Amino acid sequence: MAWKDQLNGDPTDWLLEPDDVGVRYLAMRDLLDLPFDDPELSTKRQEAHVYGPIATILGNMQPEGYWPKAGAGYLPKYRSSVWSITLLAQLGAQASDDERISRACSYIVDHAMAAGGQFSIDTAPSGTIDCLQGNLCWALLEMNYENDRLKTAFEWMARTVTGEGMAPKSEKRAERRYYAGKCGPLFACGANNNQPCAWGAVKVMLAFGRLPEEQRTPMDNRAIQAGVDFLLNPDPVKAEWPSGYAPKPSSNWWKFGFPVFYVTDLLQVVEAMVNLGYAHDPRLGNALELVRSKQDSQGRWMLEYDYTDKTWVDFGKKKQANKWVTLRALRVLKKAG
Repeated sequence: MAWKDQLNGDPTDWLLEPDDVGVRYLAMRDLLDLPFDDPELSTKRQEAHVYGPIATILGNMQPEGYWPKAGAGYLPKYRSSVWSITLLAQLGAQASDDERISRACSYIVDHAMAAGGQFSIDTAPSGTIDCLQGNLCWALLEMNYENDRLKTAFEWMARTVTGEGMAPKSEKRAERRYYAGKCGPLFACGANNNQPCAWGAVKVMLAFGRLPEEQRTPMDNRAIQAGVDFLLNPDPVKAEWPSGYAPKPSSNWWKFGFPVFYVTDLLQVVEAMVNLGYAHDPRLGNALELVRSKQDSQGRWMLEYDYTDKTWVDFGKKKQANKWVTLRALRVLKKAG
């Protein structure tokens, strides 16, 4: 069965409309199977970097490589360095296509990563948290940025999932220990009442899915298996993961959006699992069906969660068919199909 047989209609021409240079480039790259060096794709990629949302974000970058103030770049939300880099990666920005992107990536590694590999909200190891660690590890690889320090970041991430060689947060003299935020194995998070956080788990699994298999260590693979089992048990469509201080799961799980920062939706859960090779795991079946069920009669998906007026660029109106959300869904269904 062709993957488009899952669709109520074919929105490809809609995504390729010339007035949306950013989404057009990604649709060509991800849906048309064009090689990276295809002349037409190369032209559209350059246009996206010069005229699209990528250009707007880079135009607001300070010459040193940060937004809008120096430092670890977590605040202010959602325009500072952490969020700008995460958004650039979702837009398909490539370090090889604009020197400013490479400069920004180097800046965040130099100013937000502690010596132990922890990406931090304030440069100290204690400022680490799974959603931040996963988002930045994924984003830097997604933009094809190379830095040997990322190996340390992935090691920290894997070790804290499995608990291997980690001391409790109370042992403050230990070489490797948990902290108040990243407080224990299997995505335990202080912000989630010390329970495993599925939002953080999805980000970590996305990052491991972007790490080439030949570069994964045995500990990486153990962390991946733990994360997959956590996210697929129970049925993801119920989102019955620990909800911390809330009596029931966040309704945001069922609201597909763009961009995606630490608030996560079920579409991103499916994306993470499909990228790790679990498209045909029966535990993912209901979640895939949920993705398919949210399309309209033309094979388009609606924007249900957004950051309008909070980021450097707006990406459409809520409750309307949205090219960016549609592209997210099509990528998943194509890979799963």
